[in-house]
Amino acid sequence: METNNDNNTSQSQQLQDEDMLSTLTDDILLSILGRVSLRVAARTCVLSTRWRHLPWLLPELSIDVKDFLSVPCADPIEANDMEKAMVSLTNATRSFLADQQREFSISSLHLKIYLINTFLCEVGPLIGDAVDSGLLKDLDLSILDENSILECSEEDMLHRAQQIDAFFSAYPSVPHCLTKLFLHNADFDKLDMHHVMFDCCKQLKHLILLNCQTGADSLFKIDAPNSNLCVLEIHKCRFEIIEVVCLPKLEKFSWDTWVGEYAPVAFGYVPSLGELELSCGAECDQREFKLSELLDGVTGIHTLTLDFQGENIWLQPEIEELFIAFNKLKKLSIRGIFVEFDILWTMAFLVAAPSIEILHIEVWEHACEVGDARLDSSLDRRTPQWEMRFEGSKNRLLKELEFTGFRSLEQQFTFIRSVLERSPNLHKIVLRGDEQCKYCDALEESLRPSKFPKKEDEQEMVVKRIRYGTFSPEIFFEE
Repeated sequence: METNNDNNTSQSQQLQDEDMLSTLTDDILLSILGRVSLRVAARTCVLSTRWRHLPWLLPELSIDVKDFLSVPCADPIEANDMEKAMVSLTNATRSFLADQQREFSISSLHLKIYLINTFLCEVGPLIGDAVDSGLLKDLDLSILDENSILECSEEDMLHRAQQIDAFFSAYPSVPHCLTKLFLHNADFDKLDMHHVMFDCCKQLKHLILLNCQTGADSLFKIDAPNSNLCVLEIHKCRFEIIEVVCLPKLEKFSWDTWVGEYAPVAFGYVPSLGELELSCGAECDQREFKLSELLDGVTGIHTLTLDFQGENIWLQPEIEELFIAFNKLKKLSIRGIFVEFDILWTMAFLVAAPSIEILHIEVWEHACEVGDARLDSSLDRRTPQWEMRFEGSKNRLLKELEFTGFRSLEQQFTFIRSVLERSPNLHKIVLRGDEQCKYCDALEESLRPSKFPKKEDEQEMVVKRIRYGTFSPEIFFEE
């Protein structure tokens, strides 16, 4: 049983710890507060007069509506809970953007809100006034939606886009200071999406679109020579194709899951593009395309990620045509290769990329897809048939191979030894277990047995088979 003396000692120790923290400089305390949510920071500072003024000195603010949801919260989140959270968020925003309480300007505000009209009419003027007065420099805005893609009707998406457009039009200072924007479940079919994204948001550097469109299966053309956009992320959007005519500062482009029949993107003038990510599980009406044609005119790619999500390979076989596009490629990730597929076809990319330094291969096998769990719309999986000779110069700059989903299969050993034969300076191989999803994790452990070599004798056998008495790379096992 805890005694009064124990309680007194505990309280005394707590007071000593608080006193020690209070002796720290403002810079250190601000660094601590900057690592927690603004709600936690505000609550902490109520407890101490030494800390009370600090939240209004933070150069960066992060105000997330989800931090104001009640705990526990209903799943799915109810409209009443969202409204209550937006009330709290609006009050917090009003407090932290108050001129009379701040000594310094805010370099960046990260704001995540729900699209509720009554609150947009309050948040909009607060941000607009802060921008106009010089208090706020940059805005990172996320307009959230709790509806899943399947729950969103066409009418809902059109209405959301209209609300976003009306919000930006009513408070023009908001889009003018936007440097990062995340939009979810919006259909700009009746609106000029290009005008909203690139004419209104002149300082925009990072754009993320999730389930957005300009009408189902439509073309989205981007021609913005004066744009500052550096990063463009597309997730599950129903564009038939995105035609990037001109984005001179674009450095990274990623598209996760497209619906078009052909190559999802066409690049024009993108002289700064260095990182490309394409991820999609092949659907019934999708055709294979040549990566070299998609990258025609793009010569600065240094990081490339291709993710097939455990489905068929949506690329046509080629090697020589990729030489120009792969001339500066340093890091290559090929993910989502179905576990039963041969992997040697990926050697074509090594042949075409003499400057590659890091290669990451991920094999796909999800326990949640066993039996009838796989989607009925999925195609029958076909092993890629890339019948070509993988000759050419050695990959002398390749230093590291990462292999995720390793399970001691013969085709995996054959692939790794083939990479070693091409790469005389490959000194590090990292073997990892499967990357499982939340649906796999929800299964009983007996239904998702690990096939990764864990025991010492199993790992010794793997090392022996890889080195084969010829090679001597360091081999690391990471389950």
